[in-house]
This record gives sequence, structure tokens and C-alpha cells, in this order.
Amino acid sequence: MEKKKIYFLSDVHLGSGYHKKTVGKLQQATLPSTKVDDNYFPQLEIERKLCRWLDMAKQDAAAIYLLGDIFDYWFEYKNVVPRGFVRFLGKIAEITDSGIEVHFFIGNHDIWVTDYLQRECGMIVHLQPLVKEIYGKKFFLAHGDGLGDESLSFRVLRSIFHSKICRVPYAAIHPRWTVGFAHWWSNRNRENGEMPDYFGENKEHLVLFAKKHLKVAPNINFFIFGHRHIMLDLALTRESRVVILGDWLTYFSYGVFDGDNFTLEIFEEEV
Repeated sequence: MEKKKIYFLSDVHLGSGYHKKTVGKLQQATLPSTKVDDNYFPQLEIERKLCRWLDMAKQDAAAIYLLGDIFDYWFEYKNVVPRGFVRFLGKIAEITDSGIEVHFFIGNHDIWVTDYLQRECGMIVHLQPLVKEIYGKKFFLAHGDGLGDESLSFRVLRSIFHSKICRVPYAAIHPRWTVGFAHWWSNRNRENGEMPDYFGENKEHLVLFAKKHLKVAPNINFFIFGHRHIMLDLALTRESRVVILGDWLTYFSYGVFDGDNFTLEIFEEEV
């Protein structure tokens, strides 16, 4: 019997204002004379494209792993969730209702989840990295933020974002302020080069983390990460590889494991 495939995707950043540049480049590539309308909402086009990817994946998927920062900002209040994303969330519910597992890992942009994604959409939510055996291979799965980066500033900022104590007063602020601030912060950091290019094998935090972790867990075959917005498939040993999945701001990339081989691919649609 043919093994069904396992799909991996990260860093879509649904809702990001940065998608306007992405969609603009796509339009200019196909229709050079087209001007991007300032009133156009490019996030919807990215969301529709993501749903088409999910339609493709569900045809032969055993499971789908969403490895963080699927949303550019997600904060669940007790009775309220962020506006939008209805196409994506509905598609996820359709897929999980059909019996396909969808795993959602929190990233540094969408860490503030409670139970909505589980109850309404049927996703399996992971708040921590996961080690899982798939078709006889052992996978270490995580978004990647906080792994290998020992800088004080990053650790302080991450502790604030993950703090349940800080979450309570933040939730008391009206969303008209918090949502706007969150998107401003995200776009500002991205414009300032928050995610630089590949540092190289001896400086890339996630590669260094994987090498260090192999010393205590040498049976890991695949380290799969998001977060860094680069596409990387690097052999660490004959039996172990580290993969960084890219993103849906620039690459529209994803990973797929068929039981024997893991490949990084680009979602390209026929025009």
C-alpha cells in the first residue's frame, strides 16, 4: 500500500501588510502594466492561494504540519478572536472533518492561543517542540524561535511574549490599539531587516541547535523548522538533516515527506 504524504509549511503571516509587496511583484511579473490598487487587500489573495495549496495537499496527505507564524498576529480573548481568515479556518475545518490530522505549532507571531483552533477547527495545537516518529524516521518539529539564540535581548523579549502574567493586562486593552500596534511592530521589524539571509552553517542558530541536540539525541533524522524565512536543506550526518521551510512572503515554499524522501518544494500554479 502506498504511503500517504506528510506536508510541512510555515511563516505564511496571514494578515501582514507586507503581502502587498508580494502580490504586487506577482502581478507585475504576469501583467507588467498593472498598478496595484491601494484599496486592494492582498492578504485575501495570499489566503486564497493558501487554501488552494491545502486543496492540493489534502488529496494525498496523511497529516499536515503548520510550523508557526501562520498568522502575522493572533490573540484569543475569552469570547473573541481576530477578524478575518475565514477561508483558511473553514478549509482547515473541512480537512480535519475529513479525518486528516492538522498540527498547529505556535510561532513568535501567533503564540497567544487558547482553545479556539482546537474546538472550532479541529487542529492539534503544540505549544512546545515535538519529537515524532513518522514512517520509521524520527522528526524534531518546531517553529524555531528561541532555539540556539542565546542573546539576552531575544530571551527577554520572548519571556515577555510568553508570560501569562503579561497576557492578562494586555487582554484588557481594546483590540483597536493592540491589533494595530502588533501589525506596526511586525512590519517595522521586517522593513528593518529582521530576517537576514543565511548566516552560514557555523553561525545559523537553528543549525547550531540541531548539531548540539544530535549529541544527546543522535537518532533524529530530520530537524524541521520555520521562523528564519530561508529555504535550507542541509545534511548534518549521513542520517540527519536540518530543514528550514522558507515562507509565504517570498517563496511560497513547503516541505513534503513521502515515507522515503523529504523534499523542499515551491507551490507553483498553472496560469
